[in-house]
Amino acid sequence: MTKQELIDAVAKKVEKLDVSKTAVKDIIDCIFEEVAKAIKKEKRFQMPGFGTFTVRSRKARTGRNPKTNEPLKIKASKTVGFKPAPSLKAIL
Repeated sequence: MTKQELIDAVAKKVEKLDVSKTAVKDIIDCIFEEVAKAIKKEKRFQMPGFGTFTVRSRKARTGRNPKTNEPLKIKASKTVGFKPAPSLKAIL
């Protein structure tokens, strides 16, 4: 699903509330901004019934350049992990 498809789906659900697609887009953007801030500040974001986003650390490691097959060092980094809630797993 793309962002535009999400906006269209939500706009269709709230049609009777007389909310424009522009307003829906702004609301969705705001939600994802706040989720990102929460993950950055608190290192996690939990949405009951959906799942939990957490910050995960990756260790530095050695990789290979696929063109030249030469080894190269990959720096340690942080990423976001997601663990689905049992109710979301059940839907899948």
